[in-house]
Amino acid sequence: MVFILSLFLFSFNYGTANTIEVCGSCNYKTIKTAIEEASANDTILIQKGIYQEYNIHITKPLTIIGKGLPVIDGEDQGEIITIEADNVTVDGLKIINVGTSYTTDFAAVRVVKSENFLIKNLELEKLFFGIYLEKAKNGKVINNTIKGDAVEEFNSGNGVQLWYCNDVEVIGNNIKNVRDGIYLEFSDGILIKDNLSQNNLRYGLHFMFSNEDTYENNIFENNGAGVAVMFSKFITMKGNIFRKNWGTASFGLLLKEINDSEITNNKFEENTVGINIEGSNRINYTDNDFRNNGWAVKVRGACYANIFEKNNFFNNSFDISYNSKLNDNSFDRNYWSSYTGYDLNKDGIGDVPYRPVKLFSYIVNRTPETIILLRSLFIDIIDFSEKVSPVFTPDNLMDEHPLLKPVSHDIH
Repeated sequence: MVFILSLFLFSFNYGTANTIEVCGSCNYKTIKTAIEEASANDTILIQKGIYQEYNIHITKPLTIIGKGLPVIDGEDQGEIITIEADNVTVDGLKIINVGTSYTTDFAAVRVVKSENFLIKNLELEKLFFGIYLEKAKNGKVINNTIKGDAVEEFNSGNGVQLWYCNDVEVIGNNIKNVRDGIYLEFSDGILIKDNLSQNNLRYGLHFMFSNEDTYENNIFENNGAGVAVMFSKFITMKGNIFRKNWGTASFGLLLKEINDSEITNNKFEENTVGINIEGSNRINYTDNDFRNNGWAVKVRGACYANIFEKNNFFNNSFDISYNSKLNDNSFDRNYWSSYTGYDLNKDGIGDVPYRPVKLFSYIVNRTPETIILLRSLFIDIIDFSEKVSPVFTPDNLMDEHPLLKPVSHDIH
């Protein structure tokens, strides 16, 4: 009987959630006051206007909705919104002027040890960190616009940061001009989808020590470097575009100590290096396009049992670069625009194997200054001689079945 009465009272209380309005002429003129007075599961409706507030703490389940994109101006004083409760929604706010500190990572919105959160439709500007998730899980960060004004790495923060998080979706966000667009550390089961991350100082996406994550259908454009994936395993990377990530140490995708992962149906276009690989094993590279990069794929040390199949290599200065004579990776049924073999039986597969590693790429790895000789006749001659009789490049690195026509890929 007591249990039934308690259940009735809980249902009654939950069913009487109120809507509290905040505006200049309302009973509640500040967001802080409305949050303090609200009961669990209430909705706080913030009317259009400018609210000069910071250190807004949410410690109960609430739905906070902005009407007409109200502005919360933190006046550079510190963190703006901190969520420390489950079942919190923040929707439709513009947040500006987050405080900057060399000792504290102030954020426009921070979520701490919370579940079932929803952060959506926010516009964040003049920020240090944008959305910072800390030991949070089972939440969503959707359709936010995050625009920083980062100039130097040491005094700028990341757009969306996840630290020790699980099962979070980061979808449809537009992030620019911060240090790293999206940053993950010790975060598993994360879905990163349909985001645009561009013009960021360091990486469009950066994650370390994070496993079983998926990122798909994102665009990483004109960043210091596109994406860095390090010390992780079981990562799925598909349908992404890595474009115009140029610089002396830049790349579309950096893989360091990555194992047992899938890289499928991505486009690498006009990057200094399409994919830079080091110490990464058992990765399937399939159905990707590499177009107009300096190096399409640069393989450094300790990379074993990787498979490159049905990829298109269009007009890259170097398709494949190796710094070792040893090869334990498979290249099969790829399209190479520089392949000059023939197909007498018209089956669409070249009758002569293709060796994608040029001797000149080996020389440039050791002496970068020689890149100025790239288009010279002398280089063409030494590349041809190495192709006929490999001495410095792996003699077993070849595509036995080079395709005569590009593979059709549906990427954005």
